[in-house]
Amino acid sequence: MAGAAPGKSSKQLGWEHFPHAADVGLRGFGPTPERAFEQAALALTAVVTDAEVAPTTRVEVSRDAPDLELLFVEWLNAIIYEMAVRGMLFGKFSVRIVGLHLDGELWGEAVDPARHAPACEPKGATYTALRVAEGPARLWSAACVVDV
Repeated sequence: MAGAAPGKSSKQLGWEHFPHAADVGLRGFGPTPERAFEQAALALTAVVTDAEVAPTTRVEVSRDAPDLELLFVEWLNAIIYEMAVRGMLFGKFSVRIVGLHLDGELWGEAVDPARHAPACEPKGATYTALRVAEGPARLWSAACVVDV
């Protein structure tokens, strides 16, 4: 499964899932690490539901890590934590990275089982297939496997 941001070329901004045993790999793409992290967050939501998620409630998260790849895992795990403790799904994301500090905003709504029909509950982002890097044409990607 793959997705692209509305009004953007899929080569500039987007996400995809990749197969991995019983878990799921996800990858976000963008012109900066921040945009790649945001797209990967959309891929995370798409693991749970195909339904539209209304951006009615904003949640702020902050994380630090010793490198960009570990910061990516921290970002995804912050989203998974907020999903679990708040009973929410998120469909809009904003990331700011300064050095190795991330400030993020998540917008979403309470899970509605009838409308969202959640397929699974992610348990955590892992270090498996973890890679955050700038590739050809200055396109960043951020990827890892998520335990579901």
